[in-house]
Amino acid sequence: MKLLALSTVRTGNELPDPIIACFEAELSSFGFFQRPTIKEMLSFLTKTFMKRTEPGQRQSITHEGYVVHCYIRSDGLGGTVITDEEYPARVAFVLLSQILDEFTTSVGDTWKTCTVHESMTFPALKEYLTKYQDPSAADKITKIQNDLDETTQILHKTIDSVLERGVKLDNLVERSNDLSAQSKMFYKQAKKTNSCCVIS
Repeated sequence: MKLLALSTVRTGNELPDPIIACFEAELSSFGFFQRPTIKEMLSFLTKTFMKRTEPGQRQSITHEGYVVHCYIRSDGLGGTVITDEEYPARVAFVLLSQILDEFTTSVGDTWKTCTVHESMTFPALKEYLTKYQDPSAADKITKIQNDLDETTQILHKTIDSVLERGVKLDNLVERSNDLSAQSKMFYKQAKKTNSCCVIS
């Protein structure tokens, strides 16, 4: 089980795209030279999926062996927890709720004026990223903070169901100004590598 990245995101109808206020990633399992490219791709997925998440909605989008857990509060503050497929969604969403609550306590309403990606400081994000690598440690908190009761619906989606009809992630990657040519090439190579190893 692996926890890859955490973020807090400003969303809203007045914004053309969501703005990532804070982003923290744990990429030590990847090669040193791959890390900047992977971080850029995770940031891209965060913005892409947050744009397609409604306020009050929790959803988990699976893509290429990883899951992006998204949530947006009614005030427009949202966030993502990016994990591998084995990481429990319940723990990811409890973590996400805790991060957003603590972020609001820490920075107040200043996030509402955030206009530059990763421009806010929130050191607790790195601590959460380390602490929650082991989801069983978080289970104690899960029992105390029953944030996700049975009535809360978590939507589990595939990448295709999140994107608009006829839009493919490959096309979004190709057209994106947020990704460098190196990241686009890395995405294509990773997709090619993964497709050759599928066992039917």
